[in-house]
Amino acid sequence: MDSQRKDVGILAMDIYFPPTFVNQESLEAYDGASKGKYTIGLGQDCMGFCTEVEDVISMGLTVVNSLLEKYQVDPKHIGRLEVGSETVIDKSKSIKTFLMKIFEKSGNTDIEGVDSTNACYGGTAALFNCVNWVESNCWDGRYGLVVCTDSAVYAEGPARPTGGAAAIAMLIGPNAPISFESKYRGTHMSHVYDFYKPDLASEYPVVDGKLSQTCYLMALDLCYDRYCSKFEKFEGKQFSISDADYFVFHSPYNKLVQKSFARLYFNDFMRHCSSVDKAASEELEPFSKLSLDESYQNRDLEKASQVLAKSLYDIKVRPSNLVPKQVGNMYTASLYAALASVVHDKNITLDGQRVMMFSYGSGLTSTMFSFKVKNVQHPFSLSNIASIMNIDEKLERRSKISPENFVENMKLMEHRYGAKNFETSKETSLLSFGTFYLTHVDSKYRRFYVKKTEDNSTIDPGEEALQNGHS
Repeated sequence: MDSQRKDVGILAMDIYFPPTFVNQESLEAYDGASKGKYTIGLGQDCMGFCTEVEDVISMGLTVVNSLLEKYQVDPKHIGRLEVGSETVIDKSKSIKTFLMKIFEKSGNTDIEGVDSTNACYGGTAALFNCVNWVESNCWDGRYGLVVCTDSAVYAEGPARPTGGAAAIAMLIGPNAPISFESKYRGTHMSHVYDFYKPDLASEYPVVDGKLSQTCYLMALDLCYDRYCSKFEKFEGKQFSISDADYFVFHSPYNKLVQKSFARLYFNDFMRHCSSVDKAASEELEPFSKLSLDESYQNRDLEKASQVLAKSLYDIKVRPSNLVPKQVGNMYTASLYAALASVVHDKNITLDGQRVMMFSYGSGLTSTMFSFKVKNVQHPFSLSNIASIMNIDEKLERRSKISPENFVENMKLMEHRYGAKNFETSKETSLLSFGTFYLTHVDSKYRRFYVKKTEDNSTIDPGEEALQNGHS
């Protein structure tokens, strides 16, 4: 088995996001914000959101069932299931246990793993757990499965446009087309109150936006420095942004992604890397004497580095922007939706290329790591992954909801948070066939989900495994 544990990483991916979204330009007007505040200031186009019939569990059920079905993976062949989420449904019972309904009917209850929670970093922790399992002596030869599922919602105010919702499923195993470069990993973790959810009666977080941005950039600096040090230790040469083909960042909003890549460019300048030419170095030289704290707040540095890095940004970062700009902040799913965007856009030319990943979770936890991409045979070929994710069509068939209806939905969801003994409207006309949805919560807070079918009948998640012939 040791000889089989090579190139461990992501074998397959699928993504789900709700069919409902609000246009950010329309939301600007509705909120009375200055024109461009959300579209230019945040860099966002649209924001997806769950209606009363969808939540992180239904999205998780939908994306897991879809991945198993489309890649023809027998549920019995899953040995570890890890969920990353910060959207707490229950303070004790894991989201993973809800997803077990798909596996129980096939007779497979021998599946390790539970939920990982720390803001937007939980998905990365879940991914690392699965990869570590495959690479360990505990591995039994079966696949790992990682699910990142979140619904990001905010109270009325300046943070509300940075919401979003999605779920991603990733199949983990050896000989993967998207494999870890395990030796190169830089992590930074510390105790900060930049974004947190202390009020368990509310789904809304407490946010210090300015502090959170500074923490994000500080963590980026430290993780990049540690990644570079490990690369240089093992490779015996300096690392710079020129040594990676694509950069994928956790994306609370796209403007921060732009600032982040520019920050790496400034880091390369400070490290005297060849990725920064002489002319750019001369323009950045006036900022070289700034302290770290000063550099995070200096708007002139921010603007200059973004302008100088723009041509590289367009090549190395822009391909990752599609889903995050169209769906919004997906918390744990955000980083991997950005990776899915790269696979969607560049799958034909990704063979042999390096993709850098920066994961950030407030509070704070952060890691920079990298994948090496190669083409493998069907069904795990890059082109098939892109085809199965079908991102363009999923975006195209969504329905635009007015800001008024979006706000009404937010009020309903706020009222329902933590509630019991209610039925949803079961309004599923916007849901695609194969989507799971919430029907009711009983007097004991137990939640019930069914799957939308073409003949308007409903299927319990557990029965789905049998009907797909996986038993």
